[in-house]
Amino acid sequence: MAESPKTTHRADYAPPAFLVDSVDLAFELDPKATIVRAALALRRNPAAPADAPLRLDGEALELLEAKLDGVALPASRYLLGQDGSFTLLNSPAAGRLETTVRIAPEKNTLLSGLYTSGGNFYTQCEAEGFRRITFFLDRPDVLSRYTVTITADRDAVPVMLSNGNPDGSGAAAGNRHWVRWVDPHPKPSYLFALVAGDLVNVHDQFTTKSGRLVSLNIWVRRGDEDRCGHAMDSLKRSMTWDEEVFGLEYDLDVFNIAAVSDFNMGAMENKGLNVFNTKYVLAQPETATDGDYQGIETVIAHEYFHNWTGNRVTCRDWFQLSLKEGLTVFRDQEFSADQGSRAVKRIRDVRGLRAAQFPEDAGPMAHPVRPESYIEIDNFYTPTVYQKGAEVVRLLHTRLGAAAFRRGMDLYISRNDNQAVTIEDFVTAMQDASGVDLSHHMRWYDQAGTPEVTAEDSYDAATRRYTLKLRQHTPPTPGQAEKAPLSIPIAMGLLGTDGAELPTRLAGENAAQSGTRLLMLDEAEQSFTFEDVPAPPVPSLLRGFSAPVRLKGVPQGRLRFLAVHDTDPFVRWESGQQYAAAFMLAQVARVQRGEAPGFDTALAEAVTNTLAQADADPAFAAEALVLPGEGFLADQMEVADPVAIHAVRQAIRAEIGRVCGAALRETYQRLAGAGPYRIDGRSIGRRALRNACLAYLTASGDTALAAAQYDSASNMTDQLAALSLLADAEAPARAAALASFHAKWRGDDLVLDKWFSIQAMSSRPDTLEAVRALYTHPDFDLKNPNRARSLVGAFAAGNPLHFHDASGEGYRFLADAVIALDPINGQTAARLIGPLGLWRRQSEARGALMRKELERVLATPNLSKGTFEKASKALA
Repeated sequence: MAESPKTTHRADYAPPAFLVDSVDLAFELDPKATIVRAALALRRNPAAPADAPLRLDGEALELLEAKLDGVALPASRYLLGQDGSFTLLNSPAAGRLETTVRIAPEKNTLLSGLYTSGGNFYTQCEAEGFRRITFFLDRPDVLSRYTVTITADRDAVPVMLSNGNPDGSGAAAGNRHWVRWVDPHPKPSYLFALVAGDLVNVHDQFTTKSGRLVSLNIWVRRGDEDRCGHAMDSLKRSMTWDEEVFGLEYDLDVFNIAAVSDFNMGAMENKGLNVFNTKYVLAQPETATDGDYQGIETVIAHEYFHNWTGNRVTCRDWFQLSLKEGLTVFRDQEFSADQGSRAVKRIRDVRGLRAAQFPEDAGPMAHPVRPESYIEIDNFYTPTVYQKGAEVVRLLHTRLGAAAFRRGMDLYISRNDNQAVTIEDFVTAMQDASGVDLSHHMRWYDQAGTPEVTAEDSYDAATRRYTLKLRQHTPPTPGQAEKAPLSIPIAMGLLGTDGAELPTRLAGENAAQSGTRLLMLDEAEQSFTFEDVPAPPVPSLLRGFSAPVRLKGVPQGRLRFLAVHDTDPFVRWESGQQYAAAFMLAQVARVQRGEAPGFDTALAEAVTNTLAQADADPAFAAEALVLPGEGFLADQMEVADPVAIHAVRQAIRAEIGRVCGAALRETYQRLAGAGPYRIDGRSIGRRALRNACLAYLTASGDTALAAAQYDSASNMTDQLAALSLLADAEAPARAAALASFHAKWRGDDLVLDKWFSIQAMSSRPDTLEAVRALYTHPDFDLKNPNRARSLVGAFAAGNPLHFHDASGEGYRFLADAVIALDPINGQTAARLIGPLGLWRRQSEARGALMRKELERVLATPNLSKGTFEKASKALA
């Protein structure tokens, strides 16, 4: 770019100069030239300077007419800025501003604003897409009531949807028809939605606790109706759960979901009209995996829960994004935990946090949960804002308890309903409702980086006192060299040498407590002394992952003990993972010295013990069987070595498959033929366990079982698990399986995405060559975000072995794709470039090659703001 784009700073926030009480929108839909008429009831904001001009955001709009209070405005009364904005000169204190603009939906490859997909019309307005539809104060703290009239060709566009409740329809001239929608609730422009086209609906209904009958509809392309059942069931369960757990019921007469295959995000919570990526709506056993089903449940719940935490109470500015996203992720996590195994759900959430957010906290894009500045707001839809933001909310839930947290939520909603507020408003409500001083909690929102917690302990046999000393330290991050201590809740217990849970009594307490208790680590270093401890105990720390920190320095002997005996399932799983990770990293060092990796029989014993107890909770057993991933191991090293890491992990997997082969095979065969496909937690767990066993057996060299499972599988979960293993192996059945899968599913976009991803993540030596060939495959479409992510994203983020090929060709492939995609869809391009930003964690040679590709991207003319920001920050 010729010059750096403008940076927006949180400290520069100022109230809007004008407020918009109501918005009347009229759309004349046409894919080539849609006419949008907007009438805004404006008035000066008393909180802003009285002489501030009226400036409306706009982008890619062709102004046809402007009127003020019914009188046409001459060109001398307004300015059209180079950025697309509209400024009214000599702005009155109040008035009705009408504008008519023309836009071209079919040319909108950015998928922001109003665009077409498959001949239908869709919108995406978060964060700043509404300005691509009409001139407006496109910011979240301007809340308005909307009336929307849509007119279109009756045959081509039979369905026309918007926010709120339907309020009339009729015929129009020239075989056209119109529909009007009224949303009674004030909302910011980013929550506006319009969906129109040749769609069909799956219908159901729900009665709220107060007796409101709500019409539920999922709108999809013709032929997809039979794939919406799980999404509808998830919606109804979400509505029930939010009433029961948080007392929040739905507030409109209709709730619509529309699915579209061209979508930058997973889904969007527009008031009363959620727009979803088809990935998170469509499912049936033949086409969707268990992971797909669980993803649909989570995302449906997440967007529905936004109705209150995001819509009725929204964020004042985009720096407060985690106010709605972190809180709502926490809510969807709790919902999903209540639907199945809470322990397994927690493990999976933590696994995801460590895979995506911990590396972000340790890299050049590290930022607080509430950022201080941005160039492109779309770049802050990050794991830090979402997943770490959810953990920061969970800290409050853990510290205050469920009852006080619910009181805080009630107070937060009642104080701020129909308002745009800040994170301080949320924390203040929690503080006022609980009576607990939470002033230090704000540091979690304003300080980047992952805290490290270390523990030392000592036991005095004479006094029967046990002392636990905890220290915290947060490494420096870009722009934040010094870190203040955080308030870290440490859920913990003490175990005896026999594994039994010990009652605990801190010095000064009158009575001992049973089970898990909470210690608050508020300072850089604190000591906690326990009285009347009969023998040296084993501390069980960070139960349930009570804080998003790294627990460091636990001895291997303790980890092995806790992995067998701890009563907390998370610590039991975590201890096994940390034990395995420490051993694997030691073998990486051996490989780097030119030695062969060794093997620890304790790993085989852990597998055997897990299989012996697997019937109690097969889902937990499946999680416990999986070794730490290559990305997790790389994150533990100062300088990552993807080749050595891969070699060690593969060698250990193969050895476990060989040593534990009989037990693995017995479990695999015992879990076969479980009857019809079901998506309850136990059935999902049994399939996960069976496929975990298959993975070890295949790693040991036996590919026959995977080939047989691929041929006989009756559901996508089992077929895809087998295909993934075959795609990674030197197996006679590999080529035939990949070809047959493509031939069967090439007409199904979502399934074909899986075919691309499997090959992109293969560890075979020819993978990079295969990925380049797939990039030119007739079924690959860079313009479709799902397809771009399925190949380019899966390779760069999911295949460290070949992405970090010493030749640098993996880096070049990603940079080429980003440069090609950026002028088409800058938002998706910016999200794909992330892996190049981790160059500091690689060897000097690899780092230099990664920097070279970042510099090449940065030198590209007319680079989008988002990609510029990501590349420039990565190089800073």
